[in-house]
Amino acid sequence: MILLQSSLQSLPLLARGKVRDNYAVGDDRLLMVASDRLSAFDVVLGQPIPGKGELLTKMALFWFSRLGHIVPNHLTGDDPESVVTLDERAQVRGRSMLVKRLKPLPVEAVVRGYLAGSGWAEYQASGAVCGVALPAGLRNASRLPEPIFTPATKAALGDHDENIDFERMQSIVGADLAERVRAVSLRLYEEASAYARSKGILIADTKFEFGLDADGTLTLMDEVLTPDSSRYWPAESHAAAVESGANPPSYDKQFVRDWLLQARLDGQPWNQRAPAPALPAEVIEKTAAKYREALTRLTT
Repeated sequence: MILLQSSLQSLPLLARGKVRDNYAVGDDRLLMVASDRLSAFDVVLGQPIPGKGELLTKMALFWFSRLGHIVPNHLTGDDPESVVTLDERAQVRGRSMLVKRLKPLPVEAVVRGYLAGSGWAEYQASGAVCGVALPAGLRNASRLPEPIFTPATKAALGDHDENIDFERMQSIVGADLAERVRAVSLRLYEEASAYARSKGILIADTKFEFGLDADGTLTLMDEVLTPDSSRYWPAESHAAAVESGANPPSYDKQFVRDWLLQARLDGQPWNQRAPAPALPAEVIEKTAAKYREALTRLTT
């Protein structure tokens, strides 16, 4: 089934995010339902991507399992269908995670291994990304000498996240916790990117989200290393893209972003505010196919 928005009556709805609907399960757990919504430039688009929620969930569960030795994650191991009524199970099946309720950190942990997106724009302007100085002469999509940690503040729905430097992050969450998040994030990225490279995929950048449990344990939460939270590039196309200066073809939302940047609304270029232009059928179909291909390549 295609799910643009869940509607569970048996559990209290806590929040609807850009993609996930979160429900309370008692005082200590959450049911996270991944819809087929797609967001770009922090705007939720009006049309679903068929199968997207299930693909995101499968990929997140794959990475949680593969990286569980590095840091604890929020999964409880319980069946999501066990906490809803029989007639609601179709909304939950294959697209949900039953997780621990945590205290989320108010900062996103972004790791970049390649120069792209807002990082490329910052580099062009200042030669640095989030306060991290980089060598001169890099091009769009260049591989960085080593991965860099570039945090961002979390924006309210509809607003844009703000890139910040590490010192600002320290002032928000404290120096010790900031150091732990940076170290864990870099290790997660390095291990995941090495595995993905063996499957012919480059993880250009990704964002992790962390929370603290009741004992103060740093815990990986939300989604992890999905095409919604990462830039995935086919390795075989990377060199040609760098040479041409173009964005590499991708398995993630960059395809949609590129289309939206060319779209016009009421005769004017779209201003990256709601409402977004309606996606053509071929863009929807190609996006769904890219998500499927990324999962297949990583897990087979």
